[in-house]
Amino acid sequence: MKKRILPDPPAYVLIVAAVEAERDAVVRGLMKACPEESCGEAEGPLRRVGRYIVVAGGVGPAAAAASTALAIAGGPPLRYVVSAGIGGGFPGAAPVGSVVVATEIVCADLGAETAQGFASVDELGFGSWRVKTDREVAEALAEALRQAGMAATAAPVLTLSTVTGSGETAAELLRRVPGAAAEAMEGYGAALAASMHGIEAMEVRALSNAVGPRDRDAWRIGDALAALERTAAILPEVLNIR
Repeated sequence: MKKRILPDPPAYVLIVAAVEAERDAVVRGLMKACPEESCGEAEGPLRRVGRYIVVAGGVGPAAAAASTALAIAGGPPLRYVVSAGIGGGFPGAAPVGSVVVATEIVCADLGAETAQGFASVDELGFGSWRVKTDREVAEALAEALRQAGMAATAAPVLTLSTVTGSGETAAELLRRVPGAAAEAMEGYGAALAASMHGIEAMEVRALSNAVGPRDRDAWRIGDALAALERTAAILPEVLNIR
């Protein structure tokens, strides 16, 4: 009997935000990209738009890892897991209002203090503080955003449990991870859960503030959420999944 070859299951994308405002901005953007699709309302933090599952998974790397793992276990086959939301940009690398697409996702405070300074878990021999992304896809998304008239760059994005509040800490982070352009609190958790399941990880950050001394009056959260929405509208075109 001739063996029957079954088609591959359709690919889905899981997008993990931290809070509902970020999730809803992503959903609005996806609805513009996929107008024929409806937004599937679900109880709790999860929404569906076509082949995109969008969840508000909580703040911080632990919440992101747990919610990502839960969504993977209970959902359809995934091609990508995308950590998406707003974040801080390093001055001189990415201005407020722009978007950073991660070329790698680095848990920049995962390690130990030593007499010689900070040592990452890589240096300690306890795993890795980095999750690589597909640089070609990251750069393609950044270029698509620029073609749409947005300011965007592809660069490392840092994950921190405690976000930066001083110029000294910002300088230390750049010493640890040269070329970093943004920081947030969830990317590494979502990316690690994805990589443990063999799923490609991505991170996208729309920048609401500069990394460094905290000045809430200067934050542009509304502008960042608008940039996140526009980014979500362009994402299906780059990933070629609708």
